[in-house]
Amino acid sequence: MDARSQLKFAGLALAALLGLAACEQKEGAAPAAGAEMIVKIGLVAPLTGPQAHLGRDNDNGARLALDEINARGIVIGGKKIRFELVSEDDQADPKTATIVAQKLVDAHVKGVIGHLNSGTSIPASKIYHDAGIPQISPSATAVKYTAQGFKTAFRVMTNDRQQGKVLGRFAVRKMGARRVAIIDDRTAYGQGLADEVERAVRAAGGEVVAREYTTDRASDFLAILTAIKAKNPDVIFYGGMDPQAAPMVKQMQTLGVKARFLGGDGVMTANFLKNAGKSAAGVTASSPGLPLDVMPGGKAFREKFTAKYGQIQTYAPYAYDAAMAMVEAMKRADSVEPARYLPEIGRVRLNGVTGPVSFDAKGDVRAAAITIYRVRDARWDVLETAARGGRPAAKK
Repeated sequence: MDARSQLKFAGLALAALLGLAACEQKEGAAPAAGAEMIVKIGLVAPLTGPQAHLGRDNDNGARLALDEINARGIVIGGKKIRFELVSEDDQADPKTATIVAQKLVDAHVKGVIGHLNSGTSIPASKIYHDAGIPQISPSATAVKYTAQGFKTAFRVMTNDRQQGKVLGRFAVRKMGARRVAIIDDRTAYGQGLADEVERAVRAAGGEVVAREYTTDRASDFLAILTAIKAKNPDVIFYGGMDPQAAPMVKQMQTLGVKARFLGGDGVMTANFLKNAGKSAAGVTASSPGLPLDVMPGGKAFREKFTAKYGQIQTYAPYAYDAAMAMVEAMKRADSVEPARYLPEIGRVRLNGVTGPVSFDAKGDVRAAAITIYRVRDARWDVLETAARGGRPAAKK
């Protein structure tokens, strides 16, 4: 290389180094006056696999909330804030959940909406707690999630102790079941809810004649159902999600099982209706909270959400309220830093889409209701809504 070439190469190298330094300075600098400060909020749910329809429902609900907040404009700590949703796929798998939880911690998110499943929310909550990052789940209902003592864990949906009590009583007192068979998918949600239903059935005077187990990946239930058929139950309760519930009710018909089918919120979805087809007729299921059209902001939410994302599955309104509650706590603290706004989450009083949103000392939502639905004419029809404690609050 001659002297002229060496000089040219050195000049180019110097320019590259100066450019890199300028970029680094720009990225590390505080926002200029009038510029937006980007605040990352994590969202975790199964975005692939059998439960992806539910995960996308949560993702879209939270996204709608943050889009609306961004459109209105918000100033926190003297800075104009723009929220960015960072979505991660935990595939409804507890091990994957801990991996993506750590990924969000490393990405310096300021809070997390999620996870969808109890079985993923529980192990992930330890990681968020250790990092001091607030977590509000829209849909994790297992009692254990908020019973661990983590001050970073909250939820906007009632827990399975309340839901299981209502379901067990309903099976015996309203469905007239004296003999109940129970199946669960061995997840934290499915098994936890089934345990509560079993207790409530016995307390109401019913008999549990069978307790069988499957997985949240299974599709063949013929052996389990054949064993249950021999017990001659009046009702079969399933603790699990709709990807298993739909083929289960179809196989019940194939085997000529006469028992009626009862499920929890994992069954009460639009996808269950689509996949179960005619076999869905007469299926009964619960869902925490009020019916969408009875929720204070339900009708308006339905219009906004369906116009942008299509059909609501189940949990989208709760994901919306979870995101709104998190931002409300930031506004109260006048800070987006977790250590600053975390104490304010417990002081939030929000008039949400789903109803009043506030949290008790454990992180559970204070106002709680359970609604019972039955499939009629290929849609979920409201039977009754029970207030906290299982008392009927409304009927249709």
